[in-house]
Amino acid sequence: MESFDLEPKYSTNEISGKCLKCLTEQELNSCLMQLLREEGINPDVQHKYETLIDFLQSPESEQLRIESEKHLAEGKQVSVKITVSEGQHKYELIVK
Repeated sequence: MESFDLEPKYSTNEISGKCLKCLTEQELNSCLMQLLREEGINPDVQHKYETLIDFLQSPESEQLRIESEKHLAEGKQVSVKITVSEGQHKYELIVK
């Protein structure tokens, strides 16, 4: 089982943040750039890349984005935990 967290931030005049979708797209681009720079295929980065694509295409991503933005607007910190176990994806919103 593997997992990683995405931690969106609320944007203010002083602090530049990213919504969940933008953060996921940024991580996706980072994985793509890493895959293109490396000579051999890095299975961990490739798997993370595929998992992020699956997350963006999942129906849960839109609902998690809405919920995370609501909590961020209330001044709370949030993260989305993406877990992959036996080919199954699980997405969990954690409010701190």
